[in-house]
Amino acid sequence: MPDKRCDIAIIGGGILGVATALELSLRFPRYKILILEKEPGLAAHQTGHNSGVIHSGIYYKPGSLKAKNCVIGSNALIKFCDQNEIPYQLCGKVIIATKPGELSALEELHRRGKANGVAGLELIGPERLQELEPHASGIKALYSPHTGIVDYVQVTKGYAHHVQNSGGEISHNTRVLNIKQNRDTIQLETTAGDVMTSYLINCAGLQADLIANKLGVSSDVRIIPFRGEYYMISPQYNHLVNGLIYPVPDPSFPFLGVHYTRTIYGEIEAGPNAVLAFAREGYTFGTFNTRELLGTIAFPGFWAMAAKYWKTGALEFYRSLSKDAFVKALQKLVPSIKKDYLTKGGAGVRAQAVHRDGSLLDDFSITETRNAIHVRNAPSPGATASIAISRDIVGMAEKSFDLSI
Repeated sequence: MPDKRCDIAIIGGGILGVATALELSLRFPRYKILILEKEPGLAAHQTGHNSGVIHSGIYYKPGSLKAKNCVIGSNALIKFCDQNEIPYQLCGKVIIATKPGELSALEELHRRGKANGVAGLELIGPERLQELEPHASGIKALYSPHTGIVDYVQVTKGYAHHVQNSGGEISHNTRVLNIKQNRDTIQLETTAGDVMTSYLINCAGLQADLIANKLGVSSDVRIIPFRGEYYMISPQYNHLVNGLIYPVPDPSFPFLGVHYTRTIYGEIEAGPNAVLAFAREGYTFGTFNTRELLGTIAFPGFWAMAAKYWKTGALEFYRSLSKDAFVKALQKLVPSIKKDYLTKGGAGVRAQAVHRDGSLLDDFSITETRNAIHVRNAPSPGATASIAISRDIVGMAEKSFDLSI
């Protein structure tokens, strides 16, 4: 593209970047909005590689941004899908305790869900669990009937359709190489030419910290990529899972553990694990990016995190390399699963923000610099909450950028 000018540039064509463009176009239609996406299509990374779950808001600390935005966002997402004929299904979810030591954590999830306003939550025993998931096994479970599934790539395309109909523009194959902040404008040097913008919103996902650093945001937080690998259940065994089957998560680890997810297309995914990726877009074990890997291991927070979680991390790597170990974890929830029922599936990479002291950023994190807003951490339930988060971002932009209708 030749050099372009716009009022507000958004870096990142994932679900959150496009949702933010949509919210801006609805509230401030007079501004020219440009989305810069480095890939040929939208939703190419985290959005397009997640499990497609519409989360209800069970896991998150009451009062947190995750809790608030998940409940509001799931309702808004379902409304958007209804209005735009995007298929979804509220298939329900069970979180299963398989041993007595998990009961207190399960009850805490029930308490959190109730506090967050999640509708229909129910603690159930083995008999009710068998009615919902006949092949699952556990001593107690938390049932969430309003948890659902959707294709988030289709949702992102739905958002984009409205953005473009409102005059917004999407520039594909446009990687941001450098950023220069002038007195009144921001100059983005890209692979498709320069872009001059008055304001910038950074929704770059796996690259968000690097973009933020170019505009002076402290490097106290770094994205550490974790790959989540899936197996697929062979279609003839899909009857073993009706909806979503999850374990009680380890409260000291930010991932939910291997679980079963029915997709909107009728497939059953089993996973994911959570292993350190050797590249920010490292979707396979053999994918290396030397510069990015060196950046990870040079960050003090990585070593502090590794010291805290090395046992869990070693187990995750073992499960990545051993299908038998992966299956053993799955059999805790559905004992009848066998190794030959599973075929290798895809993988996603989660952008886990880690502080310099090794602590993991649990909540959404949005930072402001002059004429710019940076979404530095928006992991799950970021897709579910995309409409709600975009409203918060645009509310910040209204004040910070002094936007007017």
